[in-house]
Amino acid sequence: MSRHVAIVTDSTAYLPPPTMERHGIISVPLTVVLGDRAFEEGTEISARSLALALQKRRPVTTSRPSPEVFAEAYRARAEAGATGIVSLHLSSEFSGTYDAAVLAAKDAPVPVRVVDTGMVAMALGFCALAAAETAEGGGTLDEAVAAAEKRAAGTSAYFYVDTLDYLRRGGRIGAAQALLGSALAVKPLLQLDGGRIELLEKVRTASKAIARLEEIAVDRAGASSVDIAVHHLAAPDRAATLAERLRERVPGLAELHVSEVGAVIGAHTGPGLLGAVISPR
Repeated sequence: MSRHVAIVTDSTAYLPPPTMERHGIISVPLTVVLGDRAFEEGTEISARSLALALQKRRPVTTSRPSPEVFAEAYRARAEAGATGIVSLHLSSEFSGTYDAAVLAAKDAPVPVRVVDTGMVAMALGFCALAAAETAEGGGTLDEAVAAAEKRAAGTSAYFYVDTLDYLRRGGRIGAAQALLGSALAVKPLLQLDGGRIELLEKVRTASKAIARLEEIAVDRAGASSVDIAVHHLAAPDRAATLAERLRERVPGLAELHVSEVGAVIGAHTGPGLLGAVISPR
């Protein structure tokens, strides 16, 4: 298996650790600041701890990795034999992670192509997998980048949140800020669009919103071969139900991942999040 082109991503991709190990993907952690303490996502703070802190209305913020952390990741990949690196990251609309990676790439010992995927969670994870599979097949640096960008262009992400309050506080709502004032009277369905969070629909109840999320995911998947990820925060029953319904209703389903989002995304969505990522192969 070729490792000449190495794949680096960040902790918001939420790829399962066995999958990352199998494909040799390295993840650089973002930081969650809870009160006056900073924690690395994925290793030092759990999603459950984050959900509890949010429910108690403790102050939670997030921050990007430093360029030095990226530089060390790139050096390690080069020392392990990589002749080029594809560094794939969450939307630059959400975080300065992409900018930090670009700074580090300038002085890396091997060529590094840094890609703002415009995605997050497994929408980003599927891009990293596409790049890794291309590299494993002997693909060049440019071919691995192209595979990731193609996957990003075809991938859609939709999600339901119990309240827009967390997104409002974090400044991540984008055009959906038009909802403010009436937001608490509806249950919003949101989507990733152009790397930003945008309002898709307003639904009156949680049950109707979740049912509508299912319909949107099924329609988007169609009959072609497709990978799907179902994400949640402190809502495992909702996620399990949605996943089972999608298994039954999506004829071209290839892989289905079900996972709780990490603390960085959870800090901006709040408990109750339910999301569906649809990624055609």
